[in-house]
Formats: sequence, C-alpha cells, structure tokens
Amino acid sequence: HLQNIVDFGKHVMKQFFGENYVHHGEIIQLPLDFVRQLCLKIQPERPESRCDKDMDTLSGYAMCLPNLTRLQTYRFVEHRPILCIEIKPKCGFIPFSSHVSQEIKHKVCRYCMHQHLKVANGKWKRPSKYCPLDLFSGNKQRMHFALKSLLQEAQNNLKIFKNGELIYGCKDDQDCVSDWNELACHLKPFFFPSNGLVSGPHCTRTIVKELIHVITMTLLSSTDACRAGDMKTVPVSQGRSYCEASAFNKELVRNGKHKLESSGLPRGCLLYKTLQAQMLDTLDIEGLYPLYSRVEQYLEEFPEERSTLQIDGPYNEAFYEKLLDLSTEDDGTVAFALTKVQQYRIAMTAKDCSIMIALSPCLQDECSEQRPVVLTSKSRFTFSVSVLDLDLKPYESIPHQYKLDGKIVNYYLKNVQAKDDPVMSNLFKENEDCTLVLHKV
Repeated sequence: HLQNIVDFGKHVMKQFFGENYVHHGEIIQLPLDFVRQLCLKIQPERPESRCDKDMDTLSGYAMCLPNLTRLQTYRFVEHRPILCIEIKPKCGFIPFSSHVSQEIKHKVCRYCMHQHLKVANGKWKRPSKYCPLDLFSGNKQRMHFALKSLLQEAQNNLKIFKNGELIYGCKDDQDCVSDWNELACHLKPFFFPSNGLVSGPHCTRTIVKELIHVITMTLLSSTDACRAGDMKTVPVSQGRSYCEASAFNKELVRNGKHKLESSGLPRGCLLYKTLQAQMLDTLDIEGLYPLYSRVEQYLEEFPEERSTLQIDGPYNEAFYEKLLDLSTEDDGTVAFALTKVQQYRIAMTAKDCSIMIALSPCLQDECSEQRPVVLTSKSRFTFSVSVLDLDLKPYESIPHQYKLDGKIVNYYLKNVQAKDDPVMSNLFKENEDCTLVLHKV
C-alpha cells in the first residue's frame, strides 16, 4: 500500500503538477518499539474525528515526507521565521456534462451546495462565503474575496502555521480559531518589521489585506513545468465561470452589476494545473456511475482481471499514459469505461488536495532570479508552493460519491433554492430579450 502511494505521486501526480510541487516521499523501516511509542505520544494530539482510525504499528514501515510548513529547497533560510498557509481549494469548476440530471448543478457549484448539508448535519455552525470558482477565476478581486472568506470561516479549508505551529484554523470540526486580532499580532513582524503600524482594527485589516495579497500572488506564480501542462482538457469556458450561490456574485447583482470577471489562470501556476487535473471529471458522477457499473459487472465475471486492469496499481508510466486518452465517444467497451473511472479518481484526488505556501522574509540583496520572490508594501518574501494529500481516491468510494451527490443536490433544492429562487431567478436571467410595452394613460 505504501509503495502504491509513493509510485502514484512519483509517476502520476508529478506529471500533472510538476517536479517542484509534488513531494512523493520515500518508504523507510522503523523499529516496532519506536512506532508504538510514537503512536502513544501523538494520540492525544490527534483530532477527535481521526481517533477511531488505527495507526499501523505492526508492519514497521512508514513514509518519510518533508515538513511542508518549512520552506522547500532553500536551506539558507532555515533559521529564519517561516509562515505557512495551507489551503484546500476544492473543486474549481461547475459540471459541463450533459449527463447532469438537475439543472441546478449547472448553476451552483458542489462546494456551495454541500455547505448547507454540512451545516444541517452539525459539522459546521454556519456556511462559509468561500466559493472555489472565485479562487480559480484568476481575477484578483474575486480571489481576494475568496481568501477573505476562508479567513473569516476557515473550517478545514485553511490553516496558518508559524514556524511549524498552527496559529490559525481548525483543529477539529467547529473548533475554529478565528480571532483576526490575534492573527494580526503573529503576522505583524512578517509584514511590518519596522513596527511602523499602530495597533487596532485598522492595523488588523491592513495586515490581513497584505496576507491576502501575498497568497494571491504566490498562487498565480509559475515556478515549474510539467508534462500535463499541454493536455488538451475541456476548456473551462464550456462550463459556467461563476457560481450563482457565490456571495461575491450576489453582492455584484445587488449592486446592479451582472458581469462577473474571470481573468483566467496563468498556465504555469499551481491553480491552473490543479484545475486541469480536476477537469478529468468530464462526465460528472452521474455520467460516470454507469461506466463504473460496467467495470464492476466485468469484474464479477472475471475477478482475476482486476490486476490486469491496474485498479489497485501498479501506478506506473503505463497507468499515466492511459489517463491521457480524453476521447468522449463511448464505444461500449470495458476499456473506455475503465479509462473514465481512473480519470475520475484522479480528478477527485485533485479536488481534495491541499496547497502549502511557505514564506520567509528575505533582504533585497539576498533575492536572486533563482529564488521566487513576492513583494508587499514593506516586506519581501522568498516562497515555495507545494501540493499534498495526493493519495489516489479509492475505486470502492465511487458508489458513496454517487449517493452523496444526490443527497447534496436534493437537500439544496428542497431547503435552499426553494427559498432563494423567487428573488434570485429574476436577477440571474442572462442575455434574455425583453419587450417594452407602452400603454396610453
């Protein structure tokens, strides 16, 4: 299992995201006594939701990965303070598949719909204003709004670390540290080192604004190339470039503006690569599920073929090459169905990945062309961007995803859209002709 995880990162996800962004790790052997002691030591630190998941104390093998809250590749700054922001951006596009049965899925993104079900189930106290389509838009105004929304309601989609220690975000469901003033105290030495800023609400807002600017610039930066960068995936323009439920979008509409800007992402940036991998889900779960059933039926008849189909690995070069077949015409074969299933698993992995941005202050004479640098009004930072949580989503989870999709959509239609629709439907009629009728008075 561990070897599969390493191989998948090395031979598959590295091709999509690029050499510098993916850290696939290596397998190491550990003394069993050390593993047992380690488990006992960290058990009290684990989130409550993870405590029922047993750790492997018997195999003696583990994965060794770099600490991504530290700056990668630049040893000269290891002794300096490091700020790290972890973002789980989620799915950045609205389904464009003709297999979608409910029109609402072509208008409102999965994340915004799911928020309401999660609040109803008690996972979160209130829905977040964050919408992934704003972050993935490439438009700085929309990106700033998305990041501010994440900072206001972090849930498990944003965490901030200082020198490896969590200073902002969720330790567990509903356990959110969301005090901006406290955060500003941590950040002030990074952004205003000469202490030329007074304290108070204005100071806090200024510091948070600087943080949002830095995150935006690093997310739009391009520091790596990858083989999948030239993949002919379905253009984003095939689907809607905004989500009707986005708080940013609703605010524009209230102000009488009906045009949402989507600047597009630079091809080399990590958000672009993440979106390209996500868009391997060309059929949506509704179009994918019948193909999954086709593969399942085949495996029931020929169970010995499971290894030949590479469902459980090995995740090698041959596995990656099959993913590049983006044909959409179903010829009725198991091979076609399997390719779409594997592409969907990659897409789901990309939809659930995390982006780590590590920042370290640097002096002007230390900055060179070899090291990416981002500037603020009073500081400059060397930075590295990494992606993690790239374990391939299980083949067996597809039926669960299909059922969950139905639950999310049905709950939204019944409990949210039914209340909002009379108001919003009039605001969102796009490009419709109208007739002005004049009556004599």
